[in-house]
Amino acid sequence: MKKIKQIIALLGVILLIGMYCTTIIMAILSSKYFFDFLMASIYATVVIPVLLWIYTFVYQQIKKRNEENRIN
Repeated sequence: MKKIKQIIALLGVILLIGMYCTTIIMAILSSKYFFDFLMASIYATVVIPVLLWIYTFVYQQIKKRNEENRIN
């Protein structure tokens, strides 16, 4: 489980860094879509970690339930 959590955390970090880099590039290029990318980055900063936490929590619960069923 620890390895899966590390992989999920790494994917989350990569996604967030990609969003931030895209936002910075759009700001430098004075793109008309800069504000949209900024809002998406702010949204992703909150939503991605929450979704990853929910995924790991549900995975743990399913794994725990499967182990209990094997014992019984």
